[in-house]
Amino acid sequence: MAKWGMVIDLDKCTGCTACTTACGMENNRLPGENWQDVLFYQEGEFPSGTMKWFPRPCMHCENASCVEVCPTRATYKDPEGGLVLIDWNKCIGCKYCMIACPYGVRFYTDEKAPIQPDVKQVFKGDGKRSWNPPWRAPENRDDWKHGVGVQPNGVVSKCTFCYHRITKAPKGTPDLDPNNPALREFTPACVVTCAPTARFFGDLDNPNSEVSKMIANQRGVRLRDHTGNKPQVYYLTGGAGGAIPTDRRDKKS
Repeated sequence: MAKWGMVIDLDKCTGCTACTTACGMENNRLPGENWQDVLFYQEGEFPSGTMKWFPRPCMHCENASCVEVCPTRATYKDPEGGLVLIDWNKCIGCKYCMIACPYGVRFYTDEKAPIQPDVKQVFKGDGKRSWNPPWRAPENRDDWKHGVGVQPNGVVSKCTFCYHRITKAPKGTPDLDPNNPALREFTPACVVTCAPTARFFGDLDNPNSEVSKMIANQRGVRLRDHTGNKPQVYYLTGGAGGAIPTDRRDKKS
């Protein structure tokens, strides 16, 4: 059984935010509600400091603190691929998971829209969904048990590693490579659209997968690994613009 994970090569990442846009379109996210965020910051004093950027998806942690605090077990660890998912049929919107997450990658449906005007008021909900954009995915793709689709009111949402795509991949596939035409449609949207090919996705438990080899050979690191969450997202660090902020550089355990 696969344990899906992602590797992001910070030496290749250009901070273009194509991953953010692709994810938003694939998952019908609200403007400004970015499941695939790219954080920009400056290292050093202004104006001589250096601009840096840092891509930050959900880490789909092995020991996820968000799972531990959820009182209704709406946030859970999927046994099929090791993903952290949210069952919107069980979520009560208490936000405990948002507080427990050390990465700040969860969103609450009914919070004030981060970008105005609020498109939820333009494309109002249909009584089932919290909003109803005309460009949304077909209804038969909605899967509230796994947090896929346009969510209802009063729930928390987050990145699913494109659950609706990767779960259709052939069993035993070590890597979902968008350059392979046979696997492209099963690969997470952010990986498919990454122009500098800085993102890689595959089975972390398969020693023959490219992601496993990259982590081992290039000393992949995990963000805030000292928390014990054990993220399933690894970073390859380098000297380019993309970099882990120096106060968050946590080595793989």
